[in-house]
Amino acid sequence: MKNKDLSLGIALLPILILVLLLSYNVLIYGDDALGGSNQFILLLGAAVAGIVGFYYKIGYQFMIDKVAENLQSVTGALLILLFVGALAGTWLLSGIIPAMIYYGLQILHPSIFLPACIIICAIISLATGSSWTTSATVGIALIGIGKVIGIPVGMVAGAVISGAYFGDKLSPLSDTTNLAPAMAGGELFSHIRYMTHTTVPSIVVTIIIFLILSLTQSTSGAADTETLMQAIKEKFTITPWLFIVPGVVIVLIIKKAPPLIALLIGTLLGGLFAVFFQSSILLEITEASVLSFEVGYRAIMNSMTVSTEITTSNALLNDLFTSGGMEGMLGTIWLIICAMVFGGIMDAIGALERISAALLSWAQTSFQLFASTVASCLAINLTASDQYLSIVIPGKMFANAYKDRKLAPENLSRTLEDSGTVTSVLIPWNTCGAYQSGVLGVGVGEYFIYAIFNWLSPFMTLLFAAFNIKIKALKTN
Repeated sequence: MKNKDLSLGIALLPILILVLLLSYNVLIYGDDALGGSNQFILLLGAAVAGIVGFYYKIGYQFMIDKVAENLQSVTGALLILLFVGALAGTWLLSGIIPAMIYYGLQILHPSIFLPACIIICAIISLATGSSWTTSATVGIALIGIGKVIGIPVGMVAGAVISGAYFGDKLSPLSDTTNLAPAMAGGELFSHIRYMTHTTVPSIVVTIIIFLILSLTQSTSGAADTETLMQAIKEKFTITPWLFIVPGVVIVLIIKKAPPLIALLIGTLLGGLFAVFFQSSILLEITEASVLSFEVGYRAIMNSMTVSTEITTSNALLNDLFTSGGMEGMLGTIWLIICAMVFGGIMDAIGALERISAALLSWAQTSFQLFASTVASCLAINLTASDQYLSIVIPGKMFANAYKDRKLAPENLSRTLEDSGTVTSVLIPWNTCGAYQSGVLGVGVGEYFIYAIFNWLSPFMTLLFAAFNIKIKALKTN
């Protein structure tokens, strides 16, 4: 909607108030802000936008209709999130995720310790969809091993974080990977495919630099991961046959099957493989003595829908082998719904159109539009101190601007991840920076320069924009 009476200052007012409220909220709640308080702050921001709308004689029903329109646009994304939760549950229960971790740990060797850290964390984060869980489990172990063999903890932490965020960005199980295309109006697997263009070069450069760093370090001792691997083998039946399931899903994605179908098949196959390979675990989590159809059904359904915890003999692995199922995705779904309410009312009062017009008038080129998106994501990470909000707010604010420039939504969603998701860990007062430094026991200042993938990603996306590399045009009917 166009609102000729709305000035740029008034259009930005709800966003400025929202950022101030979110900043204070994160200050008070810290990591727990995503548990619900941030969502309510988004609704308060929507209320401020609504008051502006009433002042300019915008009807209440019109604003509600715009909110409904916004919510309808993310229906597919919300369903995908639920299926991602279900898939993560059955892939844990069937041993697919533990098998990925088990084989990943085998590539660890002192002479290439730092690049191996990146690869291991990338594999685990890709399998689990969580950079936080990766750091809190294997990341802690790698920090300990690094200390034993005499490598500076800042270097090890930088390698862990680089690998963890690479996997997080490309994993369909990651909440931010689902959130970015939802905000931009794109599709999950198309977003992931398009993101590889900037993400893969960034991680390749990172690995090369860490390989050079590894060759300059004198190491002592040995990188013993046998205890972790032994704990996995004691609990799960580990076999390469388990990789049939992710292989099928990858083929379906390559063949451009609808995401919901690919995820549904992957979820059901995960449940089936759990029966074939992990019968002892099914008995354990259901507290049954004999495996029957009812026991298997209950175990698999629970893994899809609610929290599943598998306890091993190694405390480090216990947090890793936990899945929230569909229930675990409700926090992100709640965030998306509240963001859509805010975005819908901002759209209804003409604020998004006014901001987009101002951005387009300044951004005379596509590069300037990409640069302003990167700057906005960094600003939100610095002020609102939360990676989710650095995706949500710029995503809603820039969606129309990219559309007006005839740029596909994948351009926006990729830029949001390249500049929003990965830079959050570089800011000490951001929830991600505070979490990672606290979990790893390494200050942000110590690992900042070594988190090469994280600070390289925004430059990579700007480089691609400057030279018009893999900039996807909007398809018109």
